[in-house]
Amino acid sequence: MSAARQVVVEADGGSRGNPGPAGYGAVVIDPATGEPLAEAAEYIGVATNNVAEYRGLIAGLTAAKALFPDAGDALRVHVRMDSKLVVEQMSGRWKIKHPDMKPLAARAAAVLPPSSVTYEWIPRAQNKHADRLANEAMDAGRDGRQWEASASTAALDTPARATVSTQPPVQGPPGDQVAGAAKARAALAAARGAADTLFPVPEPGVPDTTVPAAPVSAPAPGQPAGTASEKAGAPQTGWGSAPDLGAPATLVLLRHGETALTPEKRFSGSGGTDPELSATGRGQAERAAEHFAAPGTVQEIVSSPLRRCRETAAAVAGRLGLDVRIDEGLRETDFGAWEGLTYGEVRERYADDLTAWLASPDTAPTGGGESFAEVAERVAAARDRIVARYAGRTVLLVTHVTPIKTLVRLALGAPPEALFRMELSAASISTVAYYADGNASVRLLNDTSHLR
Repeated sequence: MSAARQVVVEADGGSRGNPGPAGYGAVVIDPATGEPLAEAAEYIGVATNNVAEYRGLIAGLTAAKALFPDAGDALRVHVRMDSKLVVEQMSGRWKIKHPDMKPLAARAAAVLPPSSVTYEWIPRAQNKHADRLANEAMDAGRDGRQWEASASTAALDTPARATVSTQPPVQGPPGDQVAGAAKARAALAAARGAADTLFPVPEPGVPDTTVPAAPVSAPAPGQPAGTASEKAGAPQTGWGSAPDLGAPATLVLLRHGETALTPEKRFSGSGGTDPELSATGRGQAERAAEHFAAPGTVQEIVSSPLRRCRETAAAVAGRLGLDVRIDEGLRETDFGAWEGLTYGEVRERYADDLTAWLASPDTAPTGGGESFAEVAERVAAARDRIVARYAGRTVLLVTHVTPIKTLVRLALGAPPEALFRMELSAASISTVAYYADGNASVRLLNDTSHLR
Protein backbone atom coordinates (compact mmCIF):
# COMPACT_ATOMS: atom_id res chain seq x y z
CA MET A 1 0.00 0.00 0.00
CA SER A 2 1.36 3.44 -0.95
CA ALA A 3 2.29 5.84 1.81
CA ALA A 4 -0.13 8.74 2.21
CA ARG A 5 1.03 11.90 0.46
CA GLN A 6 -0.44 15.34 1.06
CA VAL A 7 -0.01 18.43 -1.09
CA VAL A 8 -1.66 21.82 -1.44
CA VAL A 9 -2.69 23.16 -4.83
CA GLU A 10 -3.20 26.89 -5.30
CA ALA A 11 -4.79 27.83 -8.61
CA ASP A 12 -6.06 30.96 -10.31
CA GLY A 13 -7.16 32.23 -13.69
CA GLY A 14 -7.81 35.59 -15.21
CA SER A 15 -9.23 37.31 -18.29
CA ARG A 16 -8.36 40.80 -19.46
CA GLY A 17 -11.78 41.73 -20.70
CA ASN A 18 -14.02 38.91 -19.42
CA PRO A 19 -14.17 37.57 -22.01
CA GLY A 20 -10.77 38.57 -23.28
CA PRO A 21 -7.18 37.32 -23.45
CA ALA A 22 -7.02 34.76 -20.64
CA GLY A 23 -4.58 32.55 -18.82
CA TYR A 24 -4.25 30.42 -15.74
CA GLY A 25 -1.64 29.48 -13.18
CA ALA A 26 -1.30 26.75 -10.59
CA VAL A 27 1.32 25.74 -8.05
CA VAL A 28 1.70 22.51 -6.08
CA ILE A 29 3.04 23.15 -2.57
CA ASP A 30 4.61 20.94 0.08
CA PRO A 31 2.38 21.50 3.14
CA ALA A 32 5.21 20.74 5.55
CA THR A 33 7.65 23.33 4.21
CA GLY A 34 5.52 25.67 2.13
CA GLU A 35 7.90 25.18 -0.80
CA PRO A 36 6.59 24.94 -4.39
CA LEU A 37 6.98 21.48 -5.95
CA ALA A 38 5.67 22.26 -9.42
CA GLU A 39 4.17 25.13 -11.39
CA ALA A 40 1.79 25.18 -14.34
CA ALA A 41 0.59 28.09 -16.47
CA GLU A 42 -0.83 28.63 -19.95
CA TYR A 43 -2.26 31.32 -22.19
CA ILE A 44 -5.63 29.98 -23.43
CA GLY A 45 -6.78 32.64 -25.86
CA VAL A 46 -10.04 34.52 -25.45
CA ALA A 47 -12.09 33.21 -22.50
CA THR A 48 -13.85 34.35 -19.34
CA ASN A 49 -12.48 34.52 -15.80
CA ASN A 50 -14.48 31.46 -14.80
CA VAL A 51 -13.16 29.36 -17.68
CA ALA A 52 -9.59 30.38 -16.83
CA GLU A 53 -10.11 29.57 -13.15
CA TYR A 54 -11.41 26.09 -13.95
CA ARG A 55 -8.52 25.52 -16.32
CA GLY A 56 -6.13 26.51 -13.53
CA LEU A 57 -7.78 23.99 -11.21
CA ILE A 58 -7.47 21.22 -13.81
CA ALA A 59 -3.80 22.06 -14.34
CA GLY A 60 -3.06 22.09 -10.60
CA LEU A 61 -4.75 18.75 -9.95
CA THR A 62 -3.04 17.22 -12.97
CA ALA A 63 0.34 18.48 -11.81
CA ALA A 64 -0.21 17.09 -8.30
CA LYS A 65 -1.13 13.70 -9.73
CA ALA A 66 1.92 13.70 -12.01
CA LEU A 67 4.25 14.42 -9.09
CA PHE A 68 3.18 11.26 -7.26
CA PRO A 69 2.10 8.79 -9.94
CA ASP A 70 2.42 5.81 -7.59
CA ALA A 71 0.46 7.31 -4.71
CA GLY A 72 -2.89 6.19 -6.07
CA ASP A 73 -5.77 6.72 -3.64
CA ALA A 74 -3.25 7.66 -0.92
CA LEU A 75 -2.70 11.09 -2.48
CA ARG A 76 -4.57 13.87 -0.68
CA VAL A 77 -4.86 17.28 -2.34
CA HIS A 78 -6.15 20.41 -0.62
CA VAL A 79 -7.12 23.02 -3.20
CA ARG A 80 -7.00 26.70 -2.25
CA MET A 81 -8.53 29.22 -4.66
CA ASP A 82 -9.90 32.76 -4.49
CA SER A 83 -12.73 31.81 -6.86
CA LYS A 84 -15.82 31.40 -4.71
CA LEU A 85 -17.67 30.01 -7.73
CA VAL A 86 -15.21 27.18 -8.41
CA VAL A 87 -14.76 26.27 -4.74
CA GLU A 88 -18.48 26.11 -4.01
CA GLN A 89 -19.36 24.26 -7.23
CA MET A 90 -16.59 21.69 -6.86
CA SER A 91 -17.51 21.19 -3.20
CA GLY A 92 -21.06 20.43 -4.31
CA ARG A 93 -22.75 23.27 -2.46
CA TRP A 94 -23.59 25.32 -5.57
CA LYS A 95 -25.30 23.79 -8.58
CA ILE A 96 -23.49 24.19 -11.90
CA LYS A 97 -26.17 25.89 -13.96
CA HIS A 98 -24.23 27.15 -16.99
CA PRO A 99 -23.88 24.36 -19.58
CA ASP A 100 -20.43 25.55 -20.64
CA MET A 101 -19.06 25.12 -17.13
CA LYS A 102 -20.17 21.51 -16.73
CA PRO A 103 -17.50 19.94 -19.02
CA LEU A 104 -14.74 21.83 -17.21
CA ALA A 105 -16.03 20.85 -13.77
CA ALA A 106 -16.37 17.24 -14.89
CA ARG A 107 -12.82 17.26 -16.25
CA ALA A 108 -11.52 18.60 -12.93
CA ALA A 109 -13.46 15.97 -10.99
CA ALA A 110 -12.00 13.19 -13.14
CA VAL A 111 -8.34 13.91 -12.37
CA LEU A 112 -8.42 12.42 -8.88
CA PRO A 113 -11.03 10.54 -6.83
CA PRO A 114 -13.45 13.07 -5.28
CA SER A 115 -12.62 11.72 -1.82
CA SER A 116 -8.97 12.71 -2.34
CA VAL A 117 -9.62 16.42 -2.89
CA THR A 118 -10.83 19.12 -0.49
CA TYR A 119 -11.49 22.76 -1.33
CA GLU A 120 -10.98 26.03 0.54
CA TRP A 121 -11.76 29.60 -0.48
CA ILE A 122 -8.99 32.07 0.33
CA PRO A 123 -8.74 35.86 -0.20
CA ARG A 124 -6.97 36.94 -3.37
CA ALA A 125 -4.11 38.36 -1.31
CA GLN A 126 -3.29 34.81 -0.17
CA ASN A 127 -3.24 33.44 -3.71
CA LYS A 128 -0.41 35.58 -5.07
CA HIS A 129 1.77 32.79 -6.47
CA ALA A 130 -0.95 31.34 -8.72
CA ASP A 131 -2.13 34.84 -9.62
CA ARG A 132 1.36 35.82 -10.77
CA LEU A 133 1.63 32.65 -12.86
CA ALA A 134 -1.71 33.45 -14.54
CA ASN A 135 -0.54 36.97 -15.32
CA GLU A 136 2.75 35.67 -16.69
CA ALA A 137 0.74 33.40 -19.02
CA MET A 138 -1.42 36.32 -20.16
CA ASP A 139 1.66 38.49 -20.70
CA ALA A 140 3.19 35.71 -22.80
CA GLY A 141 0.03 35.49 -24.91
CA ARG A 142 0.06 39.24 -25.42
CA ASP A 143 3.58 38.89 -26.83
CA GLY A 144 2.58 36.05 -29.15
CA ARG A 145 4.19 33.23 -27.22
CA GLN A 146 3.39 30.64 -24.56
CA TRP A 147 4.48 30.70 -20.92
CA GLU A 148 7.83 29.05 -20.22
CA ALA A 149 8.69 27.66 -16.83
CA SER A 150 12.34 28.65 -17.17
CA ALA A 151 11.39 32.31 -17.52
CA SER A 152 8.96 32.41 -14.59
CA THR A 153 9.68 34.65 -11.61
CA ALA A 154 6.40 33.98 -9.81
CA ALA A 155 8.07 32.03 -7.02
CA LEU A 156 10.69 34.74 -6.57
CA ASP A 157 8.14 37.55 -6.62
CA THR A 158 5.87 35.86 -4.09
CA PRO A 159 6.69 36.62 -0.43
CA ALA A 160 8.00 33.67 1.54
CA ARG A 161 5.05 31.77 2.87
CA ALA A 162 4.59 30.25 6.28
CA THR A 163 4.24 26.48 6.47
CA VAL A 164 1.05 25.42 4.76
CA SER A 165 -1.14 22.83 6.45
CA THR A 166 -3.56 20.71 4.51
CA GLN A 167 -7.05 20.80 5.90
CA PRO A 168 -7.50 17.66 8.04
CA PRO A 169 -10.69 15.65 8.07
CA VAL A 170 -13.24 17.31 10.31
CA GLN A 171 -13.22 15.78 13.74
CA GLY A 172 -15.59 17.20 16.29
CA PRO A 173 -17.67 20.30 15.66
CA PRO A 174 -17.90 21.56 12.08
CA GLY A 175 -17.31 25.27 11.92
CA ASP A 176 -16.90 27.47 8.88
CA GLN A 177 -13.51 26.48 7.52
CA VAL A 178 -14.02 27.51 3.90
CA ALA A 179 -15.38 30.82 5.01
CA GLY A 180 -12.48 31.18 7.35
CA ALA A 181 -13.34 30.09 10.88
CA ALA A 182 -9.90 28.73 11.56
CA LYS A 183 -8.28 31.74 9.93
CA ALA A 184 -10.65 34.10 11.66
CA ARG A 185 -9.85 32.69 15.08
CA ALA A 186 -6.14 32.88 14.32
CA ALA A 187 -6.59 36.44 13.15
CA LEU A 188 -8.26 37.36 16.41
CA ALA A 189 -5.01 36.66 18.21
CA ALA A 190 -2.78 38.38 15.66
CA ALA A 191 -2.58 41.67 13.86
CA ARG A 192 -5.36 42.01 11.34
CA GLY A 193 -4.60 42.86 7.74
CA ALA A 194 -6.83 44.22 5.05
CA ALA A 195 -8.98 41.17 4.34
CA ASP A 196 -11.93 42.98 2.81
CA THR A 197 -12.04 41.10 -0.47
CA LEU A 198 -15.01 41.05 -2.81
CA PHE A 199 -15.55 38.13 -5.11
CA PRO A 200 -17.92 38.95 -8.00
CA VAL A 201 -19.09 36.00 -10.08
CA PRO A 202 -19.33 37.10 -13.72
CA GLU A 203 -21.51 35.23 -16.16
CA PRO A 204 -19.31 32.58 -17.78
CA GLY A 205 -18.80 32.58 -21.53
CA VAL A 206 -18.04 29.85 -24.04
CA PRO A 207 -14.99 27.81 -23.00
CA ASP A 208 -12.30 26.30 -25.20
CA THR A 209 -13.63 22.75 -25.12
CA THR A 210 -10.34 21.18 -26.12
CA VAL A 211 -8.77 21.93 -22.69
CA PRO A 212 -5.22 20.96 -23.68
CA ALA A 213 -2.89 19.44 -21.13
CA ALA A 214 -1.09 21.99 -18.97
CA PRO A 215 2.64 22.46 -19.35
CA VAL A 216 4.12 21.60 -15.98
CA SER A 217 7.54 22.54 -14.73
CA ALA A 218 9.57 20.69 -12.13
CA PRO A 219 11.86 23.01 -10.17
CA ALA A 220 14.33 20.39 -9.01
CA PRO A 221 16.40 18.08 -11.25
CA GLY A 222 14.78 14.70 -11.54
CA GLN A 223 11.46 16.02 -10.31
CA PRO A 224 8.56 14.26 -12.12
CA ALA A 225 6.81 16.58 -14.56
CA GLY A 226 4.24 16.58 -17.30
CA THR A 227 0.61 15.48 -17.22
CA ALA A 228 -1.07 12.20 -16.48
CA SER A 229 -3.80 10.73 -18.64
CA GLU A 230 -7.27 11.49 -17.38
CA LYS A 231 -10.11 9.07 -16.94
CA ALA A 232 -12.59 8.62 -19.74
CA GLY A 233 -16.21 9.28 -18.96
CA ALA A 234 -15.69 11.98 -16.33
CA PRO A 235 -18.16 11.75 -13.47
CA GLN A 236 -20.82 14.37 -13.00
CA THR A 237 -19.92 17.15 -10.60
CA GLY A 238 -22.04 19.46 -8.48
CA TRP A 239 -24.97 17.97 -6.58
CA GLY A 240 -24.61 14.63 -8.37
CA SER A 241 -21.07 13.83 -7.21
CA ALA A 242 -20.94 15.69 -3.91
CA PRO A 243 -20.50 13.46 -0.86
CA ASP A 244 -23.60 12.99 1.24
CA LEU A 245 -22.84 15.26 4.18
CA GLY A 246 -26.16 14.62 5.86
CA ALA A 247 -28.40 17.28 7.31
CA PRO A 248 -26.54 20.37 8.51
CA ALA A 249 -26.75 21.72 12.01
CA THR A 250 -28.98 24.73 11.43
CA LEU A 251 -28.71 27.61 13.89
CA VAL A 252 -31.74 29.89 13.80
CA LEU A 253 -30.58 33.15 15.38
CA LEU A 254 -33.30 35.12 17.13
CA ARG A 255 -32.45 38.48 18.61
CA HIS A 256 -34.33 39.16 21.84
CA GLY A 257 -37.34 41.48 21.91
CA GLU A 258 -37.13 45.14 22.86
CA THR A 259 -36.31 46.43 26.32
CA ALA A 260 -36.79 50.00 27.55
CA LEU A 261 -33.25 50.74 26.33
CA THR A 262 -33.71 49.44 22.78
CA PRO A 263 -35.70 52.29 21.16
CA GLU A 264 -33.36 54.82 22.76
CA LYS A 265 -30.39 53.03 21.14
CA ARG A 266 -28.47 52.78 24.40
CA PHE A 267 -25.53 50.44 24.90
CA SER A 268 -27.00 47.41 26.65
CA GLY A 269 -24.55 44.58 27.12
CA SER A 270 -23.75 42.01 29.75
CA GLY A 271 -22.19 44.51 32.16
CA GLY A 272 -25.24 46.67 32.77
CA THR A 273 -28.59 46.40 34.52
CA ASP A 274 -29.85 43.27 32.70
CA PRO A 275 -33.19 44.82 31.71
CA GLU A 276 -36.38 42.84 31.17
CA LEU A 277 -38.50 42.91 28.04
CA SER A 278 -40.78 45.89 27.60
CA ALA A 279 -44.45 45.46 26.68
CA THR A 280 -43.42 45.86 23.06
CA GLY A 281 -40.69 43.28 23.51
CA ARG A 282 -43.08 40.76 25.06
CA GLY A 283 -45.40 41.21 22.09
CA GLN A 284 -42.48 40.61 19.72
CA ALA A 285 -41.56 37.44 21.62
CA GLU A 286 -45.11 36.14 21.29
CA ARG A 287 -45.17 36.80 17.55
CA ALA A 288 -41.84 35.02 17.19
CA ALA A 289 -43.32 32.08 19.13
CA GLU A 290 -46.29 31.97 16.75
CA HIS A 291 -43.93 32.07 13.80
CA PHE A 292 -41.87 29.09 14.98
CA ALA A 293 -44.92 27.09 16.09
CA ALA A 294 -46.38 27.03 12.57
CA PRO A 295 -43.71 24.95 10.77
CA GLY A 296 -42.54 23.15 13.93
CA THR A 297 -38.99 22.82 12.62
CA VAL A 298 -37.15 24.03 15.74
CA GLN A 299 -35.93 21.03 17.74
CA GLU A 300 -33.82 22.65 20.46
CA ILE A 301 -33.57 26.06 22.12
CA VAL A 302 -30.39 27.59 23.55
CA SER A 303 -30.36 31.05 25.11
CA SER A 304 -28.04 33.72 26.40
CA PRO A 305 -28.17 33.92 30.20
CA LEU A 306 -29.36 37.55 30.14
CA ARG A 307 -32.94 38.20 31.17
CA ARG A 308 -34.22 39.66 27.91
CA CYS A 309 -33.11 36.56 26.03
CA ARG A 310 -34.40 34.11 28.62
CA GLU A 311 -37.82 35.80 28.51
CA THR A 312 -37.88 35.71 24.71
CA ALA A 313 -36.76 32.07 24.69
CA ALA A 314 -39.37 31.14 27.28
CA ALA A 315 -42.16 32.50 25.07
CA VAL A 316 -41.05 30.32 22.17
CA ALA A 317 -40.33 27.28 24.35
CA GLY A 318 -43.78 27.48 25.92
CA ARG A 319 -45.42 27.39 22.51
CA LEU A 320 -43.21 24.55 21.22
CA GLY A 321 -43.09 22.47 24.40
CA LEU A 322 -39.29 22.54 24.54
CA ASP A 323 -36.77 23.15 27.30
CA VAL A 324 -34.32 26.06 27.18
CA ARG A 325 -30.62 25.49 27.70
CA ILE A 326 -28.36 28.38 28.72
CA ASP A 327 -24.95 28.98 27.15
CA GLU A 328 -22.79 31.71 28.67
CA GLY A 329 -20.97 32.17 25.38
CA LEU A 330 -24.10 33.72 23.83
CA ARG A 331 -24.24 36.74 26.14
CA GLU A 332 -23.86 40.24 24.74
CA THR A 333 -20.61 42.23 24.81
CA ASP A 334 -19.68 43.85 28.11
CA PHE A 335 -19.65 47.53 27.16
CA GLY A 336 -17.92 48.64 30.36
CA ALA A 337 -18.49 52.28 31.29
CA TRP A 338 -20.65 52.77 28.20
CA GLU A 339 -23.49 50.61 29.53
CA GLY A 340 -26.76 52.55 29.47
CA LEU A 341 -25.35 55.45 27.43
CA THR A 342 -26.31 56.50 23.93
CA TYR A 343 -23.71 56.67 21.18
CA GLY A 344 -23.78 60.46 21.38
CA GLU A 345 -23.18 60.41 25.14
CA VAL A 346 -20.23 58.05 24.72
CA ARG A 347 -18.78 60.27 22.01
CA GLU A 348 -19.11 63.29 24.29
CA ARG A 349 -17.56 61.65 27.35
CA TYR A 350 -15.08 59.17 25.87
CA ALA A 351 -14.30 60.46 22.39
CA ASP A 352 -10.78 59.04 22.12
CA ASP A 353 -11.80 55.63 23.48
CA LEU A 354 -14.73 55.46 21.06
CA THR A 355 -12.53 56.32 18.10
CA ALA A 356 -10.05 53.62 19.07
CA TRP A 357 -12.88 51.09 19.55
CA LEU A 358 -14.32 51.80 16.12
CA ALA A 359 -10.88 51.44 14.54
CA SER A 360 -9.81 48.09 16.02
CA PRO A 361 -11.60 44.89 17.09
CA ASP A 362 -8.90 44.44 19.73
CA THR A 363 -9.87 47.61 21.61
CA ALA A 364 -12.25 47.29 24.55
CA PRO A 365 -14.78 49.94 25.65
CA THR A 366 -13.84 52.26 28.47
CA GLY A 367 -13.68 50.75 31.92
CA GLY A 368 -12.73 47.15 31.28
CA GLY A 369 -15.36 46.02 28.80
CA GLU A 370 -14.86 43.36 26.14
CA SER A 371 -13.29 43.87 22.72
CA PHE A 372 -15.03 42.45 19.68
CA ALA A 373 -12.07 40.08 19.30
CA GLU A 374 -12.71 38.65 22.76
CA VAL A 375 -16.42 38.33 22.05
CA ALA A 376 -15.70 36.54 18.75
CA GLU A 377 -13.53 33.98 20.51
CA ARG A 378 -16.19 32.98 23.02
CA VAL A 379 -19.00 33.10 20.44
CA ALA A 380 -17.03 30.82 18.11
CA ALA A 381 -16.42 28.43 20.99
CA ALA A 382 -20.14 28.44 21.85
CA ARG A 383 -21.00 27.80 18.21
CA ASP A 384 -18.68 24.81 18.07
CA ARG A 385 -20.15 23.34 21.26
CA ILE A 386 -23.70 23.75 20.01
CA VAL A 387 -23.05 22.44 16.50
CA ALA A 388 -21.25 19.39 17.91
CA ARG A 389 -24.02 18.67 20.40
CA TYR A 390 -26.87 19.12 17.91
CA ALA A 391 -25.38 17.82 14.67
CA GLY A 392 -28.05 17.57 11.99
CA ARG A 393 -30.68 19.35 14.08
CA THR A 394 -32.35 22.76 13.95
CA VAL A 395 -31.50 24.84 17.00
CA LEU A 396 -32.98 28.20 17.96
CA LEU A 397 -30.35 30.46 19.52
CA VAL A 398 -31.85 33.39 21.39
CA THR A 399 -29.10 35.94 21.74
CA HIS A 400 -27.97 39.52 21.02
CA VAL A 401 -26.76 41.82 18.28
CA THR A 402 -23.01 41.20 18.58
CA PRO A 403 -23.13 37.38 18.85
CA ILE A 404 -25.49 37.13 15.86
CA LYS A 405 -23.43 39.49 13.71
CA THR A 406 -20.29 37.61 14.73
CA LEU A 407 -21.72 34.23 13.71
CA VAL A 408 -22.73 35.66 10.34
CA ARG A 409 -19.37 37.37 9.88
CA LEU A 410 -17.42 34.20 10.61
CA ALA A 411 -19.63 32.14 8.33
CA LEU A 412 -18.97 34.58 5.49
CA GLY A 413 -15.28 34.93 6.23
CA ALA A 414 -15.82 38.69 6.45
CA PRO A 415 -13.43 41.07 8.24
CA PRO A 416 -14.21 42.40 11.74
CA GLU A 417 -15.41 45.74 10.39
CA ALA A 418 -18.34 43.88 8.81
CA LEU A 419 -19.99 44.06 12.24
CA PHE A 420 -20.71 47.74 11.55
CA ARG A 421 -22.30 46.94 8.16
CA MET A 422 -25.18 44.76 9.29
CA GLU A 423 -28.56 45.81 10.63
CA LEU A 424 -30.27 43.60 13.22
CA SER A 425 -33.71 44.62 14.43
CA ALA A 426 -35.21 43.53 17.74
CA ALA A 427 -36.74 40.03 17.48
CA SER A 428 -35.29 39.58 13.98
CA ILE A 429 -34.39 36.15 12.63
CA SER A 430 -31.19 35.08 10.87
CA THR A 431 -30.08 31.57 9.93
CA VAL A 432 -26.73 29.83 9.39
CA ALA A 433 -26.32 26.15 8.46
CA TYR A 434 -23.15 24.20 9.33
CA TYR A 435 -22.21 21.14 7.31
CA ALA A 436 -20.20 18.08 8.30
CA ASP A 437 -17.27 19.07 6.05
CA GLY A 438 -16.74 22.24 8.08
CA ASN A 439 -18.49 24.68 5.75
CA ALA A 440 -21.18 27.19 6.60
CA SER A 441 -24.03 28.72 4.61
CA VAL A 442 -25.80 31.96 5.58
CA ARG A 443 -29.45 31.48 4.65
CA LEU A 444 -31.24 34.42 6.21
CA LEU A 445 -30.39 37.78 7.77
CA ASN A 446 -32.55 40.21 9.79
CA ASP A 447 -35.94 38.83 8.79
CA THR A 448 -38.74 40.73 10.55
CA SER A 449 -41.68 39.59 8.41
CA HIS A 450 -43.20 37.72 11.37
CA LEU A 451 -43.54 41.00 13.28
CA ARG A 452 -45.68 42.72 10.64
